[in-house]
Amino acid sequence: MGREFDITPRDVPRVDTKYRRIVSGLPHPESVPVLEALRTFEPTSMRGQPPVVWDRAEDVRVYDRYGNMWLDWSSGVLVTNAGHGMPEVRKAILDQVNNGLLHSYVFPNAARAELAEFLVRLAPEGLDKVFLLTTGSEATENAIKLARTWGIAQGGSRKIGIVGFERGFHGRTLGAQQAGGMPGQKDWIVNEDPAIVQAAFPDGYWTGNTDFDHFCITLNERGIDADDVAGVIVETYQGVGPDFLPVEYAQALAEWCRAHGALLIFDEVQAGFGRTGTMWGFEHYGVTPDMITFGKGVSSSLPLSGVIGRTEVMDQYPPGSMTSTHTGNPVCAAAALASLKKIVGDDLAGNAARMEPVMMDGLRAIQARHPRVIGNCTGKGLVAGLQMVRPGVKEPDPDLAFDVVERCFHKGLLFFAPVGSWGQTVKISPPLTITEDAVADGLAVLGESVDEAVDQAAVV
Repeated sequence: MGREFDITPRDVPRVDTKYRRIVSGLPHPESVPVLEALRTFEPTSMRGQPPVVWDRAEDVRVYDRYGNMWLDWSSGVLVTNAGHGMPEVRKAILDQVNNGLLHSYVFPNAARAELAEFLVRLAPEGLDKVFLLTTGSEATENAIKLARTWGIAQGGSRKIGIVGFERGFHGRTLGAQQAGGMPGQKDWIVNEDPAIVQAAFPDGYWTGNTDFDHFCITLNERGIDADDVAGVIVETYQGVGPDFLPVEYAQALAEWCRAHGALLIFDEVQAGFGRTGTMWGFEHYGVTPDMITFGKGVSSSLPLSGVIGRTEVMDQYPPGSMTSTHTGNPVCAAAALASLKKIVGDDLAGNAARMEPVMMDGLRAIQARHPRVIGNCTGKGLVAGLQMVRPGVKEPDPDLAFDVVERCFHKGLLFFAPVGSWGQTVKISPPLTITEDAVADGLAVLGESVDEAVDQAAVV
């Protein structure tokens, strides 16, 4: 991980299809000053994505200002579930701006009230209150705080344990990084919280043991008493794969939490709002959590996140003591409400479910051509991934994944940089508005790029 793309313009073949158009070298020479300015004035950590300077984005397409167009399979890192720049969302934003209210702190505003009600109505019965925030990390921090407050109230000062999962990602703030288990995320933390631990995630590939007993054994090994656990936080699917829990494991985990008075928290920041073919990703498991964290795809545009939970959990703090400066910002709330109404009204979760077999059949065909280097191929709805490994061994190959993403970029198919604990995954997450012919177009490009990258690696 940590590689960045060369910003020296390179000649690439011209492309002109319904969804892709490449008419210049990449990056376009006139965009280089922008890229250089960002490298000069932003931290190095902000680098690493394919070097296209976005000018506008519409539905499933991203444009630069020089005539190039990409079929977007990133959704701007799983944000634009309802499509880029959709008219309904843009109108809602403009109407709210033109109404003259851009900020109200925690003073009431109508957009926030309408959005809060809509979200609660989308949630499972019993999850009756929502706390609106700005980022997924902020939602994670608040879920941890609520879980620990609940734990202390129920079981005393020792009941503060938080269990996350290895290779998990819940954000980049201090508590969120400790709850997650991504390699390298906690190296800089001097005094790590001993009451936050990780269990092995039972993906069935990197972790072969998918038996729930392994969870209990891990807690014993880490010196954590089960009755001291306040909450268990788990991504509905780990974004590094995507990797899903076995259904039986998820159900056993929910039962374990009930038995030990721990709150079950599903991180739906990536999985929510139709991405997996259901409104909430955890619906695939047949369980209901005590809290949901959400973000990204809720607005298909502006920053907004939140926590949805049981009333008795959400109402633990008195007036004015659990707030956020930009909570339920009226412009962001208007955008989210329009996005959610489109997701529901256009049955975009259903479209994701219908596109799943098309996408997965195509990806498995690519894997079948290269079984020695595509170690794992997973997906549900419109999130999927190809995990690249060294030929014939279960060792991550981030260089091959990087090469595939770059080749696709040059052909007009846009991914974000490889993800995964070791940067081995080509992550696939187009807007939920995508059509079958656009899926087929992208699969053709991806397959061709994998073929070329594998051939090149063999030559080298």
